[in-house]
Amino acid sequence: MKLLVIIPTYNEIANISKLLPKVFEHIPENAGILVVDDGSPDGTADAVKSVAGCYDGRLHLLERIEKTGLADAYITGFKWGIAHEYDVLCEMDADFSHKPEYLVDLYDAIQTHDVAIGSRNVPGGAVEGWSALRNFISKGGSLYSRMVLQCPIKDLTGGYNMWRKTALERINLGTIVSKGYSFQIEMKYKAYKAGCSIKEIPIIFPDRIAGESKMSKGIFMEALKSVWKIRSR
Repeated sequence: MKLLVIIPTYNEIANISKLLPKVFEHIPENAGILVVDDGSPDGTADAVKSVAGCYDGRLHLLERIEKTGLADAYITGFKWGIAHEYDVLCEMDADFSHKPEYLVDLYDAIQTHDVAIGSRNVPGGAVEGWSALRNFISKGGSLYSRMVLQCPIKDLTGGYNMWRKTALERINLGTIVSKGYSFQIEMKYKAYKAGCSIKEIPIIFPDRIAGESKMSKGIFMEALKSVWKIRSR
């Protein structure tokens, strides 16, 4: 199965040039990377362009004029990948909080499942460099979402996920309405309700190495409020 790794970026100049070769080390030779950049003023897109020729047509860039949000970036990337005949599509952050070496485990799992989730909340999974409060909020958010949605997935809020094209088609990307981080919850919940086979792979999730986090308390709390809207729909 042909794999596309989708990496949304906004002001990731400190990370992107280091991340790309690491990702290519851990994906099959016929796999590609799509960077979806939301008009980063720091030159992230230019950094991608400067190395694209090194990867023999396997590194792609979508430049967007403005920052329209994580959900929109991923949906745009999914649709681009499906249109270009990729069978498997992976979501991945640009800040090294998603370690590239886990791509191997996720790709192994997707051979026998519709969805493979990089999970911080199954045995063997954990976070590093977080305060006790931040860790409590994250785990509590996933538990809260599971209870509201009556969904068995342990890590509903995480963003390191691999999808078969057929799973995305069953979900119907046109019906996704969540923005921001509740997007991850809605995608996984709809996959579960659609009867997709799902496997959670334990990952260690470190804090970002460089740059500034896009997550805030307000964004996270809004995501938890959105759980009830997801359930009602």
